[in-house]
Amino acid sequence: MLNKIKVTPLASESFGVRSMCTLVETPDVTVLLDAGVSLAPYRFRLLPHPIEFQTITRLRKRIAEAADKAQIVTISHYHFDHHTPSYEDWLVNWTQNAETARQIYQDKTVLIKNPKENINASQRQRAWMFQKTGGKHAKTVETSDGKAFSFGGTEVRFSEAVPHGPEDSMLGWVIMATVEYGGERFMHAPDVQGPMATHTAELILAEKPDLLMIGGPPFYLGGFRVDEGQIRKGTANLQSIVERVSTVIIEHHALRDAQWRTRAESLCKAADAAGHRLVTAAEFMGEENRFLESKRKQLYADFPPSKEFQQWTHLSDTEISRVKPPI
Repeated sequence: MLNKIKVTPLASESFGVRSMCTLVETPDVTVLLDAGVSLAPYRFRLLPHPIEFQTITRLRKRIAEAADKAQIVTISHYHFDHHTPSYEDWLVNWTQNAETARQIYQDKTVLIKNPKENINASQRQRAWMFQKTGGKHAKTVETSDGKAFSFGGTEVRFSEAVPHGPEDSMLGWVIMATVEYGGERFMHAPDVQGPMATHTAELILAEKPDLLMIGGPPFYLGGFRVDEGQIRKGTANLQSIVERVSTVIIEHHALRDAQWRTRAESLCKAADAAGHRLVTAAEFMGEENRFLESKRKQLYADFPPSKEFQQWTHLSDTEISRVKPPI
C-alpha cells in the first residue's frame, strides 16, 4: 500500500458506470486521471435502468468536485468514458452541455494523448473536437505520449502509445500514466484489456508500480466480438503482473461480465499465492461492488421503472439523448 500518495477511484464499473476516473494526490500536486463517465446505451437490448442514471448523476458530481481540487487533468484516449465531451447527451454521457466539460477542464493543465499520432479516425475527430470545446477552457493543453512532467518532488510520466487491446486493435491506442513521489509509484493503465499486448505488459512491469489500476480482459465479449485466444492472452499477461505487483485494481471491461470472478479465478489464485491483492476499485475503497450494467436485466425485473420512464424509452433515437430521463 502507498503511504505518501493518496489514490481515490471516483467512478468505475464496480461503482456502477463505465469509467476509470481516479484522483491522485501528493504533497505537490493533485491529478485527475481520465475524467469521463458513461453508460452502455444498450445491454441485453435494454436501455440503462433508472438506478444506473441515478448512479451516473451522483458520480458526475463526484468527478466535478474532484476537478475543483486538481491542478492536472489527463486524457489517456478519446473515448467518452475517459474524457468529457461538450454536447448535450442524457443517454450515454450524462452531459448537460459545454458547461459539464468546462467544470472539469477550466484553468487546468491538461495532459493528453497525442491527437495526431497513433490514433484512429474516430478518436482523431473527437480529439479535434475536444481541443475546440472543453480544451479551450484549459490553462494549457500538452501532448504527453512518452513524456514526463515534474511538479516539485512529484513526477507524472506517460508511456508511449500502446494498443487499446491487442496489437492490431481497431479501437486505436492509449497512454498509461505513472505518478511517483517519495519512492512510491501508482500506475494507471486504462483500456489495455488485460493487457492483451505483451509489450504493454512489459512496459507495466518495467515501471515497477506499487499500486496498479488496470483495465482487465473483456470477458463479456469473448467469442462474440473478441477472440477467446486474445482473452486468454490478456489473462495470462495479467497473471504475470499480479504475481509481481503487490496491489492490482482490476476494472473496466473485465467487470462487465456477471461471471467475471469465475473467469478471473486463476488471477485471484496467483495473487493470493504471491501474497498480493487483486481487488476492484470499490473493494479498494472498502465499499460494496455495484455491477449495475451486467445486472441490467435483473434491475428491470426487481425494480420496474415508472410509466413516465417507460414512455421516455420509446422516444426516437434522435430525441432520446436530448431529453433527460424521468428518474
